[in-house]
Amino acid sequence: MRAKLNGHICGNSEQIQIINEEKNFTPHLSAQIERWGLRDAGFSYNIVAVFGSQSTGKSTLLNGLFGTTFDVMDETKRQQTTKGIWMCRGKDMSVLVMDVEGTDGRERGEDQDFERKSALFSLASSEVLIINLWEHQVGLYQGANMGLLKTVFEVNLGLFGKKAQEGPQSRTLLLFVIRDHIGVTPLANLQATLTADLVRIWDSLTKPSGLAQAQLSDYFDLSFTALPHKILETQKFDNEVARLRERFADKTIQDYLFKDVYHKRIPADGVAVYMENIWQQVQDNKDLDLPTQQELLAQFRCDEIASTALSEFNAQAKSQKRPVEAGKVVPGLGELMKNWRDQALAHYDHDASRYHNGVYTRKRLDLCATITSTLSPLFFGQLKNLHKLCLATFKASLQSSLSPGTRDNDFAEAIGRAKRECEESFVTVAQEVCIEEKEWTWEEELLLLREEMGAVAEIFRKDETKKVVNLVEKHFKQQISEPVELQLNKGSQDMWDNVLGTFKQLLDRAESSYLGKTKTFNCTEEENSSSLATIRRRAWQALRSKIDEQTTDAVMLSKLRVHFEERFRYDEQSIPRVWKPDDDIDGAYKQAKEQTLALIPLYAKIAPHDP
Repeated sequence: MRAKLNGHICGNSEQIQIINEEKNFTPHLSAQIERWGLRDAGFSYNIVAVFGSQSTGKSTLLNGLFGTTFDVMDETKRQQTTKGIWMCRGKDMSVLVMDVEGTDGRERGEDQDFERKSALFSLASSEVLIINLWEHQVGLYQGANMGLLKTVFEVNLGLFGKKAQEGPQSRTLLLFVIRDHIGVTPLANLQATLTADLVRIWDSLTKPSGLAQAQLSDYFDLSFTALPHKILETQKFDNEVARLRERFADKTIQDYLFKDVYHKRIPADGVAVYMENIWQQVQDNKDLDLPTQQELLAQFRCDEIASTALSEFNAQAKSQKRPVEAGKVVPGLGELMKNWRDQALAHYDHDASRYHNGVYTRKRLDLCATITSTLSPLFFGQLKNLHKLCLATFKASLQSSLSPGTRDNDFAEAIGRAKRECEESFVTVAQEVCIEEKEWTWEEELLLLREEMGAVAEIFRKDETKKVVNLVEKHFKQQISEPVELQLNKGSQDMWDNVLGTFKQLLDRAESSYLGKTKTFNCTEEENSSSLATIRRRAWQALRSKIDEQTTDAVMLSKLRVHFEERFRYDEQSIPRVWKPDDDIDGAYKQAKEQTLALIPLYAKIAPHDP
């Protein structure tokens, strides 16, 4: 006898009780399907169930057909062996085989509730229902389980009726296996009897509105086969079972039983959840709307799959989140993000595309939106960091171009070249990081970068203009110093005319120098006027400063002394005097003194003869 613990695998038989005698569904089916190696089978698997009267050899039949190891009845005791519903994987077959507790068993007595629920569960889960019955039960209402089949038919209209109205629906194959067939009554006659009984039951059903004309063949395909007596004709029985097994295993033969139309289109990784939900609905006596159940399963599994894909995606994205937040421009970030997104969607598509298309598509859109919301901060962060980097590069490029020793004579060309290089760098990286998301654009950030580069260029231009003004001023001071000093040392009557003439010449030269140096600065007329006014003011200040420097008391005393000595010690031909006893020293002294004192009014104010 097998262990009765729901969900526990018995020894090495690799079978699991999915619903126990207390009608509880196992929590271990998903793990067992994975151990059977079918979790990732997608739709490449099949489900078959058997039901019929108790002790009719259902487990024996399944073991012979699918190589399973279900417990079989002890012939000497004739007592119930299978309790609840058990499942096993077919040997060398991607088939999940369900062994259902027999009907009309004495252990259940009058309690027909489990019979009905197990029949509903089997119908909702299986592609092929094997109805196991003895030859002598054909034509008997209870013996052939016709009452139970009536329930199955009624429920089937509830399960698939709505869907039938909407379009093509999943069908189920009812395979009648007639046991202990001795051959007196041909199989064709037995088939006709069973078919007539089934049609009669179908016609007697009260059908939902809109399905009054529905036929049995709209929902079920019927197939019939007979097996000889297992004990009396053992070899023949085994041969017929082997032939029937081929109909389940060999897809190439014409009478292959697992046709695509019978598949419930539940991916293998969702079978456990789907069956559990179906059983819960059956237990709660709720209407079984299988299309709705399939959608609910799809929502559950698609959410699970999306969550797993998103978890892997988030782990990858997290690795670059910190560098971007730290202000770094991550090389190849766009390719990384594209790979993360594609891997997550590929994972989702691989596992979820087998489920309800509407749910799959809707959840995929949700996943895409979540991925985009995660990648958006990285994208926009990369753009901000790129903006800052390009702006810093632009400043550095200008400073390098305009620094002493490497000064670019064409300021406008230096600005234009630096702008082009930075914009090209920005566009290259921005295009790489933009992974075809409609709401992701980098053009606006480029416009902001251009504005800031323009502002920086304006600051540089103004600074460079100031530098030119200062440089012109410096050169002016250097050039004005010596001529002014020479003229003031001469002390001639045209001294101020000469000083101012030199000033005007140097000022004109300074203004021309400024205009030449700032030719490529694109200065406005107003800016040029302001700068030229500054140069004139500073030039005049420089002249006055030099004059003031040369007319201080100490310097003037020195000049007057030198002037006096030159007049007293030298004659009109600038020849040194050689004094003789009869020379008029006092007269010479007085003349030199008067000439020297006459210079004081000349130095007292700037008074050119030709203003």
